[in-house]
Amino acid sequence: MELNADFTKRVLIHTQDLAWTPSPMAGVDRRMLDRIGDEVARATSIVRYAPGSQFSAHTHTGGEEFIVLDGVFQDVHGDYPAGTYVRNPPTTAHTPGAAEGCTIFVKLWQFDADDRNQFRVEMDSDLSVDGIKTLHQDDRETVRFIALNAGETLSETPKGGSELLIISGTATEGEDTLTTGSWLRLPEGAPLNLTTKDGAKLWIKTGHLPFAAAPAV
Repeated sequence: MELNADFTKRVLIHTQDLAWTPSPMAGVDRRMLDRIGDEVARATSIVRYAPGSQFSAHTHTGGEEFIVLDGVFQDVHGDYPAGTYVRNPPTTAHTPGAAEGCTIFVKLWQFDADDRNQFRVEMDSDLSVDGIKTLHQDDRETVRFIALNAGETLSETPKGGSELLIISGTATEGEDTLTTGSWLRLPEGAPLNLTTKDGAKLWIKTGHLPFAAAPAV
């Protein structure tokens, strides 16, 4: 399966408008944003866990990173409330679920094969004076949380393209209005000019698109 797999194209999806589709696990539904592969895939998705649902135990051969958007995500390592950013690199394993239900934004099979840096961090804390927090940085990518104040603009042309998710608030990019849940991917060389009238919080990753490839299964 290929979905939005041409990384030279601009893609904007208002995820809140997408229908939920069932995953192979009962009680776990998803909204697919981009994908290369079938159930083992390089994938970006919004995933919803119904109360009491969980996936079976599994190992992340290609790594997993996610943001908890609402509710509390749970696994053997603990509870992850809304606003938590998590990186589970290749070789890590867990049994994820949500006793009370939750929704996450998740990316699979997008790690350096040698990455072993597993961590969790609260995104909206210890921000710099300009409202930015670097969540992760390596030779392939930079991941940040940015809180824009009313009237502020984020303008940059990152090497390696950019991808962002609006966590809360509203912003404009070109002629498009992005609201909570909107996901935007810009190819390498495309400028990002994001302006907010009343304030917005967003997760953004840059530099990673040249590494996009099907899983090495």
